[in-house]
Amino acid sequence: MIEKVVLFDSGPLINLSSNGLLYIIERLKSQFSGKFIIPHSVKHEVVDRPLGVKRFELGALRVQNLIEKKILELPESLNLKEEEIKNKTREFMEKANHAVMIRGKWVNIVSEAEMACLAISSILSKQNIKSIIAIDERTTRILSEKPESLELLMSKKLHQNIKLQSPDLEIFKGFQFIRSPELVYVAYKKGLLNLKGKKVLEAALYATKFKGSAVSFEEIEQLRKLG
Repeated sequence: MIEKVVLFDSGPLINLSSNGLLYIIERLKSQFSGKFIIPHSVKHEVVDRPLGVKRFELGALRVQNLIEKKILELPESLNLKEEEIKNKTREFMEKANHAVMIRGKWVNIVSEAEMACLAISSILSKQNIKSIIAIDERTTRILSEKPESLELLMSKKLHQNIKLQSPDLEIFKGFQFIRSPELVYVAYKKGLLNLKGKKVLEAALYATKFKGSAVSFEEIEQLRKLG
């Protein structure tokens, strides 16, 4: 029986691919006793859609190769029903995207791919299967870990004062997350990076930040010192 699952949002896959670090996914998987899962909505974002765009085609092929090799698998490999995932995803999206309103209109603050990861995680939890979500986007993590900070985050993003319209965000509590920098850190500690030397960890961590991972300079320095 599967006891552990890592769920991948689009962000870390794109980030690692852009930095030439996607190979660590396969190496990490070889040392992991569970499954690496991507929702169909993530596959659409990182494989199906970019395959038709020359600029992004190579990155899409890299991820597709991991799927073909069953390094990354779809939810069916866990015997999960897509209809149940879609229903649960809609529930999360409705709650999140009806939390912020500007000038009488709701603001979409999360994507379907992100919420699909939460949906699958919540379904697995009921089956006593532990999961962690690889995600670089700050909004989803704040919804789960510190929803009271959401007003400040969205105010900065949208350049105006924002008040939450829906204070009931209990549905988002209890999820576990990991970001691209932390995946890189784990790979480094396990000796899975291609390059060796004292500067490699620092360089790789900063590379993930500059490709879009929501991680502070202070957090990177903490990881660097731990390395």
